[in-house]
Amino acid sequence: MTDHPRIPLAGVIGHPVAHSRSPALHGYWLRRYGLKGHYIPIDIAPNDLPDLIRTLPRLGFVGLNVTLPHKESILHIADIITDRAALIGAANTLIFRKDGKIHADNTDGSGFIANIRQNAPNWQPGAGPAVVFGAGGAARAVVASLIEVGVPEIRLANRTRARADALRSDFGAKVVVHEWTQAAAQLGDAATVINTTSLGMTGKPEFRVPLATLNPRALVTDLVYTPLKTQFLIEAEALGCTVVDGLGMLLHQAAPGFERWFGQRPEVDEETRRAVLSA
Repeated sequence: MTDHPRIPLAGVIGHPVAHSRSPALHGYWLRRYGLKGHYIPIDIAPNDLPDLIRTLPRLGFVGLNVTLPHKESILHIADIITDRAALIGAANTLIFRKDGKIHADNTDGSGFIANIRQNAPNWQPGAGPAVVFGAGGAARAVVASLIEVGVPEIRLANRTRARADALRSDFGAKVVVHEWTQAAAQLGDAATVINTTSLGMTGKPEFRVPLATLNPRALVTDLVYTPLKTQFLIEAEALGCTVVDGLGMLLHQAAPGFERWFGQRPEVDEETRRAVLSA
């Protein structure tokens, strides 16, 4: 008999997960670079997570992307956690090592910054304060990345004040919490404005914080990418702001995992965007 090498498997776990664009993205990259491998969406209920995660490497899986609701609970299962995943309190990328250990990382923040750098190359993070709407896991990754690149002040507003206060206690004095109802008053001199909430996403309530006081020189970005241009971005663009949609963050955060699993650093370009949007 011929001894065939095992074809690497990767995937995305969540509950639900059928909506994920990650299979289209990784499938495109596998075809583009002519690599052997498969990328599979796997719906795992929270109670089944610990047992099934330990089973997947035995089936040939080399790693996973992690989406809601598992991004925080996966840290209780992983054997090795990067500093940035620990700081953020969530992981989105797993590597199943050959020694049997599960390595957890968070690439959301680096993907967020890479998306801005690619689509707004003149952005200067130190030019002024940033306003961040939301205080969930995505916000934590964004705040960590903004601090890392030198944003001087982060004004944080969340519909639930306690979550914003908890984030501030973890990230320190650069984060200043403001009431959601007063958030519009913080926009006038902001150089960067980010929506990390699900408001404005297809099927969710609209983002209703008034944006009239936005500085037209501000960079405005939305982590939502369905629709690709949210009402939040439409209003900001009408005021003269530079806007960046959220799809590029999805693409850039996926690249490090793909490289570790399949041995090829993928390029994030317009062709990649088209492939994911047309899926």
